[in-house]
Amino acid sequence: MALKESEAIVLRTYPLRESDLLVTLFTRQEGKVKGVARAAMKSRRRFGGALEPLTYVRAFYDDRERQELARLDSCEVIESPMASEVSYPRAAALAHVAELLDELMPDREASDAVFRLSLAVLQEMRGQKLWMPLTYFELWMTRLMGFLPEFSECVVCGRSFEDNPDGNRAFYHALADGLVCIDDKRIASSELSTESRKIAAQMLRSRVSEFAGIDWPKAVCADLRKFLLQILERHIEKKLVTAGMLEKISY
Repeated sequence: MALKESEAIVLRTYPLRESDLLVTLFTRQEGKVKGVARAAMKSRRRFGGALEPLTYVRAFYDDRERQELARLDSCEVIESPMASEVSYPRAAALAHVAELLDELMPDREASDAVFRLSLAVLQEMRGQKLWMPLTYFELWMTRLMGFLPEFSECVVCGRSFEDNPDGNRAFYHALADGLVCIDDKRIASSELSTESRKIAAQMLRSRVSEFAGIDWPKAVCADLRKFLLQILERHIEKKLVTAGMLEKISY
């Protein structure tokens, strides 16, 4: 059987038996593929450093009949996140991208839009500025998965936030979809600022590279990221481990 070939992003690896690895790849051709890399912990020629999480590779693999896992033959590194320093904040940010892709993407369902988004965001995460590409990635993943609500009007009454006599204010709740006006907000709701909604609208019209020069500390769009994470966690029905890692970063 001829080997399949695809560009791919390594999401996760787990030890399997003595020297094998169980590898999860997000491939351009077939979406998320799980496979076994035989003797990967011994073979530098076939894998080397290609199986580090978030490494962009060219993967060669085949599917065996009646077997759930593919056999990963070899990987060639196209670009590695290990090429520059990996601090704790950067490691947490990279792990967050990997976790979101692994949790949100179904097996064997290709999405060129998500693949291109991932590569563009990883390019912007090569430096020390992480909150902007993380915000962009969470926003666009929420949209591409079909979870993103309308930012301009109340999901309950349908009135535009601009038309509300109490001001252009929008609120959200951890257990409900969408944004609501001040008249329809529930107890224990949080506010999504007008500024964050404006930035989100700009991001949905622009490439991630267009925001690269902006000073973007953790406080910028923190409410937007909280809103997006609540949506994503509600749909995957579990807490994201890496969200807690990111919360520990203070800048």
